[in-house]
Amino acid sequence: QVHLVESGGGFVQPGGSLRLSCAVSRTIFSINAMAWHRQAPGKQRELVALLESGGGANYADSVKGRFTISRDDAKNTVALQMNSLKPEDTAVYYCNALYNTFNYWGQGTQVTVSS
Repeated sequence: QVHLVESGGGFVQPGGSLRLSCAVSRTIFSINAMAWHRQAPGKQRELVALLESGGGANYADSVKGRFTISRDDAKNTVALQMNSLKPEDTAVYYCNALYNTFNYWGQGTQVTVSS
């Protein structure tokens, strides 16, 4: 089993930056893939960024060039650096782990981008 706890959400003006962090209860090296998803009000949850165990990263077109997913194996954390934030980035952001064919989710952290 994998427990995930997100932190770092908050309120930011357009053009600003936030860094989300996900604390993982197991060694990240053992996990197949880590990802960040988001869900805006009235919309379906969508994949934002995916980090494979081999280190490859993929991003949604809407965040390419602005968001970066990374991991710290020593601290068992996965981060999402979000720059040049836009109002449409407003959502609850969820950390996700794929481990032994099961998907695990954190509780989510709110990100609000507004002037």
